[in-house]
Amino acid sequence: MGLKEQLNRRDFRRLMVGQTVSSLGDWMGTLALMYFVLELSGSTTAVGGVLVLRLLPSALGAPVAARIVTRWRRRSVMMNSDLVRIGMALALPVLPWLWWVYFWAFAIEVVGLVFLPARDAAIPYLIDDRDESRRKDGEEHDTGTLEVANGITMATSYGMIPVGAGLFGLLLWLSNNAGWEGHWRYVVVFWLNALTYLVSYFVIRSIPDLGPASGERRTEQQEAKQGRFIDALRLPVVRGVLPGVAVVALGLGALFSLGVVFVRNVLDASAVGFGGLVALFGIGAIMGLVIVRRGTWNLMTQIRTATALQGAVIATMGLLASTTWSFLGAVLFGGAATAALVGAITYLQESLDGYRRNLALTAFHAVLRFGLALAALLSGAAADLLGHWDPTPLGVAPARLVLAFSGLIVIAGTLLIRRSGAGSGREPEPA
Repeated sequence: MGLKEQLNRRDFRRLMVGQTVSSLGDWMGTLALMYFVLELSGSTTAVGGVLVLRLLPSALGAPVAARIVTRWRRRSVMMNSDLVRIGMALALPVLPWLWWVYFWAFAIEVVGLVFLPARDAAIPYLIDDRDESRRKDGEEHDTGTLEVANGITMATSYGMIPVGAGLFGLLLWLSNNAGWEGHWRYVVVFWLNALTYLVSYFVIRSIPDLGPASGERRTEQQEAKQGRFIDALRLPVVRGVLPGVAVVALGLGALFSLGVVFVRNVLDASAVGFGGLVALFGIGAIMGLVIVRRGTWNLMTQIRTATALQGAVIATMGLLASTTWSFLGAVLFGGAATAALVGAITYLQESLDGYRRNLALTAFHAVLRFGLALAALLSGAAADLLGHWDPTPLGVAPARLVLAFSGLIVIAGTLLIRRSGAGSGREPEPA
């Protein structure tokens, strides 16, 4: 089933519209946070701290999220998450204090970690032909069909990167021309982000049901024994895929943490250049979705190949420090990261059913965000420390050296990705 057929499904289409709008606000907010914090602190470590405090909740909030997404209906989880994030996004830019910004960035991501697994677990439910009773017990979704749906979902996020970057730059330019100074230049961006959460809320409210289906409900015995985050990490399918998610997150975190400094100090480009780099990443992500939507690759091969390509691109960007290659590399990087993540999330959805799928997707987002946070913190701190120790260690700028090593680590990490013993079939229900 192709792109057009998926979007013809009314409820799936509505969810994707809401997620597109919400993602647009998120990317504007992420870029605004990076520049806001850099303006307040002047430190690359602090910029990395933005990602840490937006993503670290995966380590702290994952156990709570696992409980919530396996007990409450997905529609309620998603609607309540959006309502809470509206208030948080409104509060974030009110005071120009670093600790205040960090606190609300942290809080928004805690709620986001609850929202995303519920959304991803609803995707197979929305694309299932329930009215035709096509799917019987034990029958799987067609992998290509589910991967197309996951690709569309991923496109609602990555496809908004160039749009979000462009709108952020436009809003910043308009505020500067209007004479706004200090943190007030960023208030409008965050409040627009709050408005996008409101749009998402009303869209989800218009969808009658997001599951779980009756076959996904757990028994009382399972309710008592399962639903913990640690249960997700015990699933062989999850253990086989998560190393790939972790190293993809490493590459993403390093590039986004060092991107502002790399563009400004190494490539001698302006904030517009950084916006262009981010926009090209989004274009590459869309191209990656076009390639993988055919569903012809073995998923594990797709994950390994795309992850290795991502690492090679990052390492080469750091070693060459060429403006031309950096912008070309951003396209390749976006495509590779998207192919790896779409493959991983599809593999989890295909291999698991019911509440175990919810748990696995919670683990997916937790590891992705924790990896991004850790990579952002370590790469930013490493660049700062190298700069204080030697302005040009090994004859290159610190940001270049850290990027190069990050890429090599990503390549090495592909050796940890493996197919679980469950193969491509569903894992058996735990006792």
